[in-house]
Amino acid sequence: MIADGRSQVEEARREAAEFQYTYGYEIPIDMLCKRIADSAQVHTQRAGMRPLGCSMIVIAYDPELGPQVYKTDPAGYYCGYKATSVGVKQIEATSYLEKKIRKNPSWSYNETVEMAITALSHILAVDFKASEIEIGVVTKDQPKFRVLSEQEVEERLTAVAERD
Repeated sequence: MIADGRSQVEEARREAAEFQYTYGYEIPIDMLCKRIADSAQVHTQRAGMRPLGCSMIVIAYDPELGPQVYKTDPAGYYCGYKATSVGVKQIEATSYLEKKIRKNPSWSYNETVEMAITALSHILAVDFKASEIEIGVVTKDQPKFRVLSEQEVEERLTAVAERD
């Protein structure tokens, strides 16, 4: 599984670099996801290729459309979401997020990060420490992907604990 994930990330980076070189601007996230999904789908058709065994969640900030979240699966399907999950308890996590989004469809940056922590904690029935969780974000101010530091995660965990 780890090798499949690394392979997909490497392919996505290559696709993005080729697009940037050819057209002179960054590839739109929906087009990148389409190319990733097309490649994954080809792996299901060819006899000499083993199908990929992992899904991929891709996030970006589009200057025209705002924050974007897409998920691709090994069968070649991709779709945009407001919030999504992947993994063992994917169905439970997605339904939890859907319920929360119905109540409040627009969240601030802090509320979004806190909701992700709350959803993960609720679904897995675990209380996290800052060293046990890794959170990646993109924002309008910093459109490049970054991972929050342990101190930033600790601040969000404290806010979640105080709210509950």
